[in-house]
Amino acid sequence: MRHLVMTAAAAAFSATGAVAQDAPFGSEEDAAYAALLWDVMVAERLAGDNAIIAFPYEGSDPHGMMLETFYTRATVDGHEGRLIVKRNYGPAGVSVDEVLGDPAGHLGAVTVMFQRAEGYDDETGNWFWVKYLPDGSLDKNPAGMQLAGLVGKGADAGCIACHMGAGGEDMIFTTDADVAMMMK
Repeated sequence: MRHLVMTAAAAAFSATGAVAQDAPFGSEEDAAYAALLWDVMVAERLAGDNAIIAFPYEGSDPHGMMLETFYTRATVDGHEGRLIVKRNYGPAGVSVDEVLGDPAGHLGAVTVMFQRAEGYDDETGNWFWVKYLPDGSLDKNPAGMQLAGLVGKGADAGCIACHMGAGGEDMIFTTDADVAMMMK
């Protein structure tokens, strides 16, 4: 089992203002890759029924009111990359004890950043973004688009819009440490 470092990460996993045919996310190819990624996370116990449980911490919108976050590396479809997995718990007002007592009952979503190979999308650091429902199926935005791929690229809202911001940096929000250093 890989050594996991728990910390917090914030991501916005809803996209608005994009027209389906113009959006750089939500395609069948994105959904297929997200399914491969989910299978890897289940095998590594980062998602699914046998997931490792960590001590949750207070979160905020657009994620959950309680969160667990894991930084690690994973291999998906032959490529090894950085992986950030966040379990998002709710509803508002949920306590640490309630989440620890019934994690599955409070899990609202699993939000993920996986750094794909160079050339996937160099402009965004080659990050693949995805928001899963607790059963591993893909969540959808209000327009019905699957939230997998370059979610929010070129939009005013969504994963990339929030995390990359105007500066174009990998904004993890939870640590000043270099994520690459933590995962060597």
